[in-house]
Amino acid sequence: MDILLKYFSDFTPRQMEQFAALGDLYTEWNQKINVISRKDIDSLYERHVLHSLSIAAAFEWKPGTSVIDIGCGGGFPGLPLAIFYPEVKFLLVDSIAKKLTVVNEIATAIGLENLTTQHTRAEAIRDRKFDFAVSRAVAALKELWFWSKPLLKSPAQTLPGNHPPGLICLKGGDLNVEIQQSGTRPRIMPVKNIFPEPSFDDKYLLYIPK
Repeated sequence: MDILLKYFSDFTPRQMEQFAALGDLYTEWNQKINVISRKDIDSLYERHVLHSLSIAAAFEWKPGTSVIDIGCGGGFPGLPLAIFYPEVKFLLVDSIAKKLTVVNEIATAIGLENLTTQHTRAEAIRDRKFDFAVSRAVAALKELWFWSKPLLKSPAQTLPGNHPPGLICLKGGDLNVEIQQSGTRPRIMPVKNIFPEPSFDDKYLLYIPK
């Protein structure tokens, strides 16, 4: 929890309580359903929560913004972002139901009212549009863009004060080939420039506007 307060100083008391509760909740649920690497659970706040919040540090989302988290797994980056942005609506989707069980139970335990889940694949969603799609290390950029592009609102629907609708994803390692194969030209932001921690040395934030 201290690592969050190193970079954020304006959490509300409710947000403080919600973030503080994640440690015990994820530790408890991870013993039942493995959604976080065993070796990473002790670094939950840095490697998972803070990593997710790099999106919040780079993008300001206005009230009423809608976000879909594609392949959310145990709830990252969507769940920490839902705590950070209580007036933004989040839909977290995953093809593995037991992972969504963890997300739903934790969201209920901390009183998150702006997060819903759906047991599906992103490409199966046909009836909704979102301002942003977010994802973390779920698939190659080419696939992520293929899945997310039909789900995004048009640039003309950009909310005042927001970036244009687009895909925001967290990636690691050498991305040159992956970006080339995707046919996209993302804006690339090193996470270590946002949070200068050693664990983020090879982590990147990619943004592809529609």
